[in-house]
Amino acid sequence: MSTLLRVQGRIGQRTLLLTTAAVPLTGWAVHAVTLHRQLAATRRDPLTGLLRRDSYTARARRLLARRDDVAVVIVDQDHFKAVNDAMGHPAGDAVLAATAARLTAWAGPRASVGRLGGDEFAVVLELPAARLEQRLAQLVRMLHTPVVLEDGRTVDVAASVGAATPHTVGSRELTVLQRAADAALYDGKHSGHAAVASPAHTTVPSINGRRAGRPGTAVWGRAA
Repeated sequence: MSTLLRVQGRIGQRTLLLTTAAVPLTGWAVHAVTLHRQLAATRRDPLTGLLRRDSYTARARRLLARRDDVAVVIVDQDHFKAVNDAMGHPAGDAVLAATAARLTAWAGPRASVGRLGGDEFAVVLELPAARLEQRLAQLVRMLHTPVVLEDGRTVDVAASVGAATPHTVGSRELTVLQRAADAALYDGKHSGHAAVASPAHTTVPSINGRRAGRPGTAVWGRAA
């Protein structure tokens, strides 16, 4: 056998071995990508693309552990049932998707933005105290901007906003901050303002803060 044929033979065998070895690796790579997508899908709400409650909570707690100037914001869509009843569930879905997009744009990529269920959302983000008033007012304006549907119809929307910070509430626990923010939200429900919790809001016993009238609430950001 000539030298050229021997070299070609060795190259052929080596190529065969590499190709054979690559087959299961390629299969595992495809499987890994598929698995990653499936896991990502379980972490995300299919309608809005926001984090589901468990994934939102894990990320929110990491932010609270690492950052000092952090705010917890709860958002509840106003008159959402009326939108579904008057314009249909596709319109309601479009409103939820638009709200999610606005929250994501407002909060930025480092925040934890989640859909807690129904028309209730939560955001945990780094937000210096000096900018809290300005940023909450900006959020209120965004959430009161009409939503234009694919068929050209316009939906007038509104949302109530409650916020809590470790400084204003006196706790860094996510559950405490969420309870306080939710209680403040219901103090300012339908007011067109973002309500900031005080320590008194941490003692509200009812679920979702539905006992209003707690003292010491600051409200910012009247909608235009």
